[in-house]
Order: sequence, then structure tokens, then C-alpha cells
Amino acid sequence: MYKTIDLFAGIGGIRRGFELTKSFTNVLSAEIDPYACETYKHLFDEDPFNDVTSETFKKKVEKTEYDILLGGFPCQAFSIAGKKQGFEDRTRGTLFFDIADIINRTRPKAFLLENVEGLLRHKQGQTIRVVLETLINELNYKIIGVEIGENGIIYNPRDLVLNSKNFGIPQNRPRVYLMGFDKKLYGNNVNSLPIANLPQKKEGLPLYKDLNDLLEFGANPEYYLAEGYLETLKRHKNRHKGKGNGFGYIIVNPPSNDKPISNALLATGGSGKERNLVYDFQDNIGGMEVKTKRTPLNAEGVRFMTPREWGKLQGFVEYGFIENGVDRFSFPENISKGQQYKQFGNSVTIPVIEELAKSMAQCLAFLEEESSTKNLIL
Repeated sequence: MYKTIDLFAGIGGIRRGFELTKSFTNVLSAEIDPYACETYKHLFDEDPFNDVTSETFKKKVEKTEYDILLGGFPCQAFSIAGKKQGFEDRTRGTLFFDIADIINRTRPKAFLLENVEGLLRHKQGQTIRVVLETLINELNYKIIGVEIGENGIIYNPRDLVLNSKNFGIPQNRPRVYLMGFDKKLYGNNVNSLPIANLPQKKEGLPLYKDLNDLLEFGANPEYYLAEGYLETLKRHKNRHKGKGNGFGYIIVNPPSNDKPISNALLATGGSGKERNLVYDFQDNIGGMEVKTKRTPLNAEGVRFMTPREWGKLQGFVEYGFIENGVDRFSFPENISKGQQYKQFGNSVTIPVIEELAKSMAQCLAFLEEESSTKNLIL
């Protein structure tokens, strides 16, 4: 059983994906958002409140026996003004610097880092290049999908991106994943791993045939848009359409699409929800008056997805926390619906992480076997 630490933990999606494989157990977590910490405590019976950037936490990691570092990190610009041009100069002040610093101090056997797809384009590709150069050249790790050529690192950006829609979940959510193995520990065996690229799909039947298979039709009236609000969204979209822009609300399960999927869930409230509206027709909904809305409900059956549906789109609900046939996922009572949307939107898709964890376990088994064989020969 490999021991993991869970950095920038959110509500524990990466941790849970690894736990599902039965090959990993978590020993230390770090998250500073108080609401996310409440949910994390509720789910894992562990308080993750730690600041990754603090020397106190880094000392705690140094004293913790662990094997695998897990974490996502915000996409931030790096300075290139440092005199030494090492990662301490180039990345200081960013959260990636703190990850690199912890890796440098503690030398985990492997790591998995997650980020938005925009990382690949950030600063015209400069940011991802600094990240990869730091991990490969300075920290001496092998990154799956990245090779070293005469003129430096070589990679196809598409090899670093996995999309939730290929892992049984009807959500178009491309994300960057960097899986690394310690070359200092395992030597050239890292160049003979059983996988050359990250898994691009989940084997077997999808969890849901499409978005309509996931949606829970007949939702509470509170989720339906007020007529006035829907008209405002239509006007806004038409204004931008006239300018040639693609901004505006999106209904993701139109009758014309027989295999609908959602757009990427976002950690922001309004805009993220408006680009994932759905049709859910119910008799007597149109014209209904709801106290919290200024105008009656729309007659087109247009509503927001519910937090529970977002939870299914991230693999938390009806997948990640099923034990003995019972889904034990829930939020603490004090977590508002707004926070529920934010926490799901800010998380990872658990089935994607689970497949990555399986691949990592396969690679680690290979590396440990090769290392033990080498020691026997010696």
C-alpha cells in the first residue's frame, strides 16, 4: 500500500480516485478554503487545513513518511528575471514553486499534478515549459509522455490532456495531468515503464450513456429560470452573436442532440451554470411563481442543473463513495448550494483519476520489481 499526500486537496477528488484502486492510502492533506475543509472533514473524517506555502507545513511533510505526492495547482505566470535561472528563481511566489520545493525536499517516488488545459497555452507555452524543465531537468523525474532530445524536452501537448468525456462521464472537461517517477531512485528503469502515455479512456461500459441518462428529470421548481431572467440571457446572447462572439447561455441537451454531454463545470457560480442549462419539461412549471424569483418561471422548461447532477458529472455522487452498495456521499448541512456548485466545479473527475492511479500503481510495481531484481544481482 503506497502512502499519498493530498495537496490543494479541495474536497478530496484526487485522493478518492487513488483510494478506489485499493493500492493507496492518504497520510496528510492540505487545503485552506474553510468550506472545502468542512466537506473534506465530513467525507474523510480528517481536517485538511494546512497551508502548502508555509514553512510549518513543509516541515510537517519532511517528517511524514509517504510515497506519492498528489495535487492540482493554479495556473500562474512565472518570472524569468532570476539570476540563477533555477526553479527557485523562476517560479518563486507561485504555488508551483511550493510543490517543486516539497518534491525537492522529500523526494517522493512519484507524483500526479493536475491543471487546467490552459496551462499549455499560458504565456505562449512558456509556463508549461518551465514546469516541465523544473520537474525533469532540475528535480530529475521522468514525466509520462515527455521525452528528452538533443535540443531539450519533446512532447505533444495532446498527450498530457485527458478529457472526462472519454472516461464514462458525459462532461467535456479537458485537463492537464503530469505523472512523474523519481529517476534518482529508480535510475534508467524509468525509461522502460509499462506505459508510454497516460490512459486516454476508461475501459468497459460508460457510467452514463449520455447527459440525459445522468440528469434527474422532474427537478424542484427552484432550479428553473425565471421568465425575465431567461429573456435577459437571450438578449445578451443575441447582442454578442451580432458581434460575431460565441458568448452566452447554452442549453446542453437540445432535442436535436441524441448524445448530449455537458460543458466543463466551473468553480464560478453564475457563468458556469448558465453554460450548462438543460431542458426538463414539466406540466404546470411555466408561469409558476416562486418567492425568490422576480418573474414567473419560464414556459420552455429551461433550468439549471442541480448540485447533485454536478456531483454525478464529477463522479462523486453514484460512483466515488459507494460502499457495500450504498452511496455515502453527502455535504455537511451547513454547506450552501452555491458552495456545493463551487466545490464540484473546482474538483476533478474521479473516474479519470482512478484510471491514472491504476497506471501509476502498474508503473510502481514494475519499478519496485526491477529495483529488487537489481539488488539481488548485486
